[in-house]
Amino acid sequence: MADIRLIEIKEEILADNKDLADEIRNALRKNNVFMVNMMASPGGGKTSLIVHTIRELKSMFRIGVIEGDIDSVVDAEKVAGEGVGAIQLKTGGFCHLNAPMIRMALDEMDLKNLDLIMIENIGNLVCPAEFDTGAHKKVVILSVPEGDDKPLKYPLIFSICDALVINKIDYLGVAEFDVDVFKERVLKLNPEIRIIEVSCKTGEGVQAWIRWLTDEINAYRNRR
Repeated sequence: MADIRLIEIKEEILADNKDLADEIRNALRKNNVFMVNMMASPGGGKTSLIVHTIRELKSMFRIGVIEGDIDSVVDAEKVAGEGVGAIQLKTGGFCHLNAPMIRMALDEMDLKNLDLIMIENIGNLVCPAEFDTGAHKKVVILSVPEGDDKPLKYPLIFSICDALVINKIDYLGVAEFDVDVFKERVLKLNPEIRIIEVSCKTGEGVQAWIRWLTDEINAYRNRR
């Protein structure tokens, strides 16, 4: 019988991706640019939270946005409408953004004239969690109508993120969503995660998100 050689494709891809992600962080550090990766299901509120963030912080920081979509420019148009430059990545079927894609976007951005880059990843709670984009912080957004069982179904994304935004808390009165149970499930996976409750519709809690992000940006810049 001939020898069989096993090649672990996924492990090699992830290793190569991680090396490039580290290179991206080094390039961002040289220009003192902070990057955050925003992940959520479709309709979870990524774009809405990014728009709120732009409105609150564009007078303090020079902001750029990298938009990821399978086949659309709708979200990039919303960002551009706020007066902030956006790079649209159309993945044509890929369900996540990875370091090579982010590298392509960064090559089109003037890092010397930016302080903050927000990545709006593909709407998905699975694949985006597996790929390092080179971001300094990772954020998962989970909306109340999605249910409080998501940490049981998709544990990885809650395990690797630095912050969790519970969005659409204005639905708590009508949705079957137990905030305490949800938080307990998340904290079992990731005791260090910061949990912030917001409603992008009413604006409730958005300032807590802005404070967390601003503190992270300033801490990063002060470590330079």
